Amino acid sequence: MKHVDPKDLSISELHSYLVGAIGPRPVAFASTIDAEGRPNLSPFSFFNVFGANPPLLIFSPARRGRDNTTKHSYHNVKAVPEVVINVVTYDMVHQTSLASTEYPEGVNEFVKAGFTPIASEKVRPFRVKESPVQFECRVKQVIETGTGGGAGNLVLCEVVMIHVDEAVLDDRGKIDQRKIDLVGRMGGHFYCRAHGDALFELAQPSTQIGVGVDALPPEARNSRVLTGNELGQLGGILHVPDETSVNEYKLTELSDIFIEHQDNPSELEGLLHRHAQDLLRQGRVEDAWKTLLAFNAR
Repeated sequence: MKHVDPKDLSISELHSYLVGAIGPRPVAFASTIDAEGRPNLSPFSFFNVFGANPPLLIFSPARRGRDNTTKHSYHNVKAVPEVVINVVTYDMVHQTSLASTEYPEGVNEFVKAGFTPIASEKVRPFRVKESPVQFECRVKQVIETGTGGGAGNLVLCEVVMIHVDEAVLDDRGKIDQRKIDLVGRMGGHFYCRAHGDALFELAQPSTQIGVGVDALPPEARNSRVLTGNELGQLGGILHVPDETSVNEYKLTELSDIFIEHQDNPSELEGLLHRHAQDLLRQGRVEDAWKTLLAFNAR
């Protein structure tokens, strides 16, 4: 493990560690206008949603590390505290990247990048027609985190209107993650695409409390087969299978393994752990538990 003190790094070195490790980051494609009403369009990956009541988005047009200059979007939201944050999909990522070019002040990135501006309903900046979800926002506060190169400027935006393309909705009217095809920013020149096999579902704990990894028998917790991730999957179960169900499963599903390897406990344990691993990959968490508990019930 390499140990790094941020104070020992240059701004560019520190920036590389931060953006290389913290990702994928969603991209805020921010549309603003200056005091003269001229549009500006620029992407920012220091961005996320921070609440629903009120609905709050925050992005950071940070100071440039190389020369400590500030970005047009930062000046615009100070002069006209309104912004439209458009989401970025795979079909528009090259155009979005082009819009990040440091054009001179007053240059219209809608034109340069080939995007279509459409009027907003509650704020003055334009929306990006090509984006499937557009958030009209009023800027509530701008927090400058420092005055040196690389310092962040947190733009706190309250959402006042949302526009969603029906093409990305499912039959319940919710945004379908398989349809929206979002991209995320990684370190260096890398992006990632939230699409196809990159997507997976994982039920989140809510009011129901899992038993935890510590409820597993010691042989399972210290397994040379099961990964920490798989132990976490096991720990999410709500109830440990009872002794009766374990014995029934052992007799009906595991009897051949026990009969063949009953004289070699070490080999039996390894086989049971690999079998449990296969069950977890199939989403059969309770059966995996029964397999692991069966070793102690032999």
